[in-house]
Order: sequence, then structure tokens, then C-alpha cells
Amino acid sequence: MTENITSVGGGGRPDAGVSALKGRTGAGAPAETRGKTTIADGVVAKIAGMAAREVPGIYSLGGGMARAFGAMRERVPGGGGGGVTRGVKVEVGERQAAVDLDVVVEYGVPIVDVAGAVRTNVISAVERMTGLEVVEVNIAVNDVHLPDEEEEAAPDEGRVR
Repeated sequence: MTENITSVGGGGRPDAGVSALKGRTGAGAPAETRGKTTIADGVVAKIAGMAAREVPGIYSLGGGMARAFGAMRERVPGGGGGGVTRGVKVEVGERQAAVDLDVVVEYGVPIVDVAGAVRTNVISAVERMTGLEVVEVNIAVNDVHLPDEEEEAAPDEGRVR
């Protein structure tokens, strides 16, 4: 696909300037080149969060405080909408994106291998779904989930229903 630059303007109008339009427009142009597509940061954050959670060895996303506030928010009716993007920060430009992830890994997994798998999965998902080039995926491992931590929390949750 070639990119055409067309000059527009001129003529006898006093306010006539010249601006460059990239790509072809009008009825003769291919449909995929007509118009502009913008992708919100939140969309990229959701894609990255879901892709990171798919990797075996990831217990959850978010730092200690983010997880604590998120857990409280999810218990409040109508307050739990941000679970997918918890622990995910993105910067999205016109053609590129950068992703920062705060993760909690399972005890016993090789952290370097899990981080590599997360990077691969996030880059693949974001680039495939958005067409943006992912320039970096920074991963901060904030905690290790121990198997007995979940068992201690379970009796308190089940006391009153």
C-alpha cells in the first residue's frame, strides 16, 4: 500500500491555504483508509490485564494497597468495575503503547520465566487486537502468594452470610 499526499486548497480565495492530507479520501479510496481510529488507554489496559492473568504462575495483579482497596471496592454494590485493570498502567500514542504491570506470583514458580511469558502474551494480545506497536512491558513483582495465605482468609469470609 502506498501513501499518497494530496495538496488541497489554492484557487482565488483569500483564505486558501495548502494542507497535506495523508492517504486517499473519497469514494475511490479503500474503506480501511477512510477515517481515523483512536484506541483509549482503558481498552489497552483491559487487554493487557486479561493477557497477563492468562499466564500460569500469576496469582493476581496490583500492589498490596491496590489489591486491598480493590477487594473492598468489589464488596460494595456497584463499586467493582476496575478489577481487570487493577495493577495495569498504559501509555498509548498514535502508533505505540507502553505497559507497566504490578503482579503477584505464585510461590515456587520461576519469576523470570513467568515475567517473560507475561511479556510475550501481553505484547502478542495488544499488538494483535489493536495494531499498536508495544515498545515495552515493565513488570514489577510486588508479592509472592503462599498457599497457606488463602486458607487463613477463608474462615473469616464464611462466618456471616
